[in-house]
Amino acid sequence: MTNMTMALILGLALGTGLALVVIAMPWGWRPSLMRRVEPQLRHHAPASSLLADEQVVSPWGALGRIMQPVLAEGVRQLDRFNLGNEALERKLQAAGSRLTVQDYRAQQLISAAVGAAAGMVACVALAVNGGLNAFLGVVLVAVLAVVGFFVRDNFLTSRITRRRSAILSEFPTVAELFALSVSAGDSAAGALERVATSARGELAGEFAVVLGDMRAGSSIHTALKSCARRIQLAPVERFIEGVLVALERGTPLADVLRAQAKDVRELAKRDLLESAGRKEIGMMAPLVFGILPLTVIFAVYPGISIMNLGF
Repeated sequence: MTNMTMALILGLALGTGLALVVIAMPWGWRPSLMRRVEPQLRHHAPASSLLADEQVVSPWGALGRIMQPVLAEGVRQLDRFNLGNEALERKLQAAGSRLTVQDYRAQQLISAAVGAAAGMVACVALAVNGGLNAFLGVVLVAVLAVVGFFVRDNFLTSRITRRRSAILSEFPTVAELFALSVSAGDSAAGALERVATSARGELAGEFAVVLGDMRAGSSIHTALKSCARRIQLAPVERFIEGVLVALERGTPLADVLRAQAKDVRELAKRDLLESAGRKEIGMMAPLVFGILPLTVIFAVYPGISIMNLGF
């Protein structure tokens, strides 16, 4: 390791340490009344273990506990900009994630920090080789940090897409099982319990959440509407609306469920035909622009060569 590399590493470490010290300095800090009273109340245990605060264990171990104040401050600064927190919460529910908005923002900050660290490593490598421009180095670090920040959004979007595809593929079978349970004499709540305990998959897991909400005191209407808001899929929303309307008006529920399952199967068949049509058009591009010109060249070139030879 050269002296230049060692100097750069030590300078970066010194600058980072000084920045953390300046950020953590309590300039004009005065403890609030809550902070002054809290140490006097710590010996009071809650009446029930269910009322105790859940101990948060960082998945990053000691490093996560050390960086937790920095992440908390970064999340607080992001919340000040209000970067679509409500829309983000709906996306997290659609992805079936247990993360809160603050947890997700913390993961975005970690991804941005990883991108910035990769940019700094690249800058150090370029500086060692003597090909580093200061402005380009700053731009590289900033760009990689922004890319790392938005890469987490791409992962979330792909997870939502996969989950919705899985729910659509499971929906006809689950709907028919629901209709079969109702035809056998079960109530709507009993059919939900049978589906949640017998089936496996994303939709069955959502029905298990609905069953848990009902056991916690929610009505079946409220629990099913909450399920529709979490999934955010038009066929499932129509299915839930059909179930609720059938329960309110007393119409035969099994017939409604079978019709819903049939509609979803037709929708899946139509989507499959559309996908096949798009793939067929995509397969024509290399045929028209690649294979066909080569075929013409192979057919015409020998004749042109013979004509040039004068035969």
